[in-house]
Amino acid sequence: MTLPLILVVAVAENGVIGRDNQLLWRLKTDLGRFRRLTMGRPMIMGRKTFQSIGKPLPGRETVVLTRDPGFAAEGVHVAHSWEEAVAKGSELAARMGTDAVAVAGGAEIYARALPHVQTIFLTEVHAAPEGDAVFPAFDRSQFREIRREDHPKGPDDEHPFTFIDLERRP
Repeated sequence: MTLPLILVVAVAENGVIGRDNQLLWRLKTDLGRFRRLTMGRPMIMGRKTFQSIGKPLPGRETVVLTRDPGFAAEGVHVAHSWEEAVAKGSELAARMGTDAVAVAGGAEIYARALPHVQTIFLTEVHAAPEGDAVFPAFDRSQFREIRREDHPKGPDDEHPFTFIDLERRP
């Protein structure tokens, strides 16, 4: 059985999500949200995203989707197709007793996941940095906004931002 997919992403106003495989902002509040949304769940991410993190994140199972047949990393599950990644994620979620599989980037993985996700947990970063990774365009009319929460710039957050939760329309 395939469990619902949730997508967790922070996107600048110009669509940028990263540069040189790194985040472009310091938003402690958003990192806390990412942790809450992914804790206890399996996460699907691309190889480059995994390598930028450098290790499996505690309290989660990581499925790394890669075209590299030789890729291996301690503590992660490797998949070589989207279908295999979703199947492994669903199997892990059932074992972990959770209700969904989280998709955690990068841009190519988000593009592959968008037609299939049930919920998008979007952090809209109110900045427009230069970057080489962009969140893929998607038809927002297929989703309805179920929650919006504005956050100001602060000592732990270098830009103002908005949490927006989008749920796929039936």
